[in-house]
Amino acid sequence: MKNFIAKAAERRGPTDHGVGKGAGTFRVLGIDPGSRVTGYGVVEEGANGLRCLLLGEIRPVRAASLTACLQTIRGGIREVIRHAAPEAMAIENIFYGKNIRSLIKQGHVRGVAILSGADGDTPIYEYSPLEIKKAVVGYGRAEKEQVQKMVRAILKLPELPPPDAADALAVAICHIHFRKADPI
Repeated sequence: MKNFIAKAAERRGPTDHGVGKGAGTFRVLGIDPGSRVTGYGVVEEGANGLRCLLLGEIRPVRAASLTACLQTIRGGIREVIRHAAPEAMAIENIFYGKNIRSLIKQGHVRGVAILSGADGDTPIYEYSPLEIKKAVVGYGRAEKEQVQKMVRAILKLPELPPPDAADALAVAICHIHFRKADPI
């Protein structure tokens, strides 16, 4: 994550310490929570449409304890919030699965992500995987690759974003389209 932010900073110049916000824009941080990989993406809506400001994946050390993983994820999300100053954060809701242990871990990651947003006084919204896929692909049961390709097309990215970053960008795009009135 820090490498991507450092590269983005190099393109802007040495005196700019954050992602500058344009007038009349709306900036959303999307989060795709996962204990192994948590994707993030910042999308800004302006007069010229949508553009991707930041994207990446937070990857805790594989053999780390759950506590260490959660600390890594929290630190990463807080750094993105500090750097990008989003006006809203949107997070993917837990989907139903067969592995209860994985769902519990994902719940912990969601909690840490939500707390990170709350620490920054960022309003937080949640969307189901079905809502996200429908907003981006037009079909709620779309495959991961379809989401990646549509995110690339919508944001006019030069290459396919990594899978979990693409999902996070899709969450941000979904919030820009739906703009739920009440945060969680």
